[in-house]
Amino acid sequence: MRRLVRRASLPVLLGVALLCTAVVPGSSAFADPGGDVPEAWHDDQVRARDDARVRAMLQRMTLEEKVGQLFVVQFYGHRADASDQDSVAANRRLYGVDNAAQLIDAYPVGGVIYYADNLDNPKQIAKLSNGIQRAGMRGRPRIPLMIGADQEQGVVTRIGPPATEFPGNMALGAGRRPADATAAAHVTGAELRAMGINQDYAPVADVNVNPQNPVIGVRSFGSDPALVAEMTAAATDGYQGGKVAATAKHFPGHGDTDVDSHTGIPIINHTREEWQRIDEPPFGAAIGSGVDSIMTAHIVVPALDPSEDPATLSQPIMNGILREEMGYDGVVVTDALDMDGVREKYGDDEVPVLALKAGVDQLLKPPDGKFEQQYNAVLEAVRSGEISERRLDQSVERILRLKQRLGLFANPYVDPERVSQTVGNRDHRATAQRITDRTVTLVKDEAGLLPLRPGGDRSVLVTGWGGATTEGLGARIAERGARTDVYPTGDAPTQEEIDAAVERAKAHDVTVVTTNRVRGDAQQAKLVRALVAAGVPVVAVAVRDPYDIAHITEVPAYLATYSYTGVSLESVTRVLFGEVSPRGRLPVSIPAADDPDRVLYPYGHGLGY
Repeated sequence: MRRLVRRASLPVLLGVALLCTAVVPGSSAFADPGGDVPEAWHDDQVRARDDARVRAMLQRMTLEEKVGQLFVVQFYGHRADASDQDSVAANRRLYGVDNAAQLIDAYPVGGVIYYADNLDNPKQIAKLSNGIQRAGMRGRPRIPLMIGADQEQGVVTRIGPPATEFPGNMALGAGRRPADATAAAHVTGAELRAMGINQDYAPVADVNVNPQNPVIGVRSFGSDPALVAEMTAAATDGYQGGKVAATAKHFPGHGDTDVDSHTGIPIINHTREEWQRIDEPPFGAAIGSGVDSIMTAHIVVPALDPSEDPATLSQPIMNGILREEMGYDGVVVTDALDMDGVREKYGDDEVPVLALKAGVDQLLKPPDGKFEQQYNAVLEAVRSGEISERRLDQSVERILRLKQRLGLFANPYVDPERVSQTVGNRDHRATAQRITDRTVTLVKDEAGLLPLRPGGDRSVLVTGWGGATTEGLGARIAERGARTDVYPTGDAPTQEEIDAAVERAKAHDVTVVTTNRVRGDAQQAKLVRALVAAGVPVVAVAVRDPYDIAHITEVPAYLATYSYTGVSLESVTRVLFGEVSPRGRLPVSIPAADDPDRVLYPYGHGLGY
């Protein structure tokens, strides 16, 4: 194994055992001192004791270990000691090691992030998390790892069933119930923690005021700053009540862009006043709720920083606005450092140094093969004095304090044999269905097609976007007794497929056609128009962005689910057959496709029956 970064040899450290067995409030180490002492006094005492332990640990860490704590890295494999050929090859390409355990032994990293390659089922994830923590806790000093994932729910979900599904932020915004945002996030947080994941990169706090936004869209709660602020605070409370660190993202606000920061540098042309009115409120609400971490955006906001540096690397934005003006002293984590939005202006060796100088703490997902370069760049910047060790200590202390608050020093492990008691349990699934039933929005029903009449005398064609989506929706419709035919046409149906769908539709009483981001796919719109022109009753169901109707105005009935998860397909089926009333209201306005200043359906619109 090639050790690119060698751990410094450490003498036996007095007090390490005490530091590494720090516990959370409520354990015997925080015994009541006696007497009628106010609860706030206890909280202050516990906080002071924890801070003292963190500072003592910080003093005993080497420079190399401190720098390592800043990095959150990906790896390959379902096990910490994975030895399968593909995972070993990928890890060697990135780090020169075989697996995650060797990676953590070779590098003093502070955290890892899970992706699909790491995830199979809840029990496997719990075992993987334990393996990760064992690797961290056998080092010197023993420091548990932050284990993160992008479990936003809805369209960005790393862990699928049997984990409980929710429809995502915009659906919750349509439901207008902050208590539902809290409940959904609490379930998600509790299930992640049961699998050993302790940091969720959620909630998205961006205000989606641009219907053309290619990267946020339904990941946002909506276009109204007050709604997004209220729901962001509620979700923050839920995640952290579920014992995971919430991460409000993407500061200073990624909601008004038509460029994806994965592939370019978005420029947000809001004035300072517009930013304060539109983008700032949700982050202020998250800070007010005690959010554990905030993620940066790789965007340029000239009104906030005339240098036009990406916000991730901007001292005026990160330190000046977030730290000083908004008073945030929690952990700030970059968006992934392999995204083009942060790499176009500066080299990969400059990016982590500039991010730290700007006020960031955690450096997430260095580009493939660039970890050694970025680690050594930070190390050299501290050694040369470009970054002071005092500045480095600020970030490391924030990270250690978060690990302490999460109880990781006391016990970073989970019980794989009990994970099924939490993940996807009956109560969680019932909660998800109740919440999702309140989110489906009936935008249009000019012909009075809805609700459909159940029973075997009705026949329904289900066609349109998504094989799994049309099959799942068709199966649920069939459960209501309707004779059902499923004919998926995919992302961009050919003329032959469109003609076939129209012929099938003529043999059925009603056609339900699913759409997904029609604005970028003229063939989807062509399919819907052909079905309508054939004179068959058509109900369109937008299974992602609600804006699709602007491109298919001819359709007589239109529902928005904001999600194609199983729980959303069940809810829209219930609405189709009148089992529940469509109670969702648009959390965004829908402008005309040919005139963005003309509103077809306003914010708050929604029909019922």
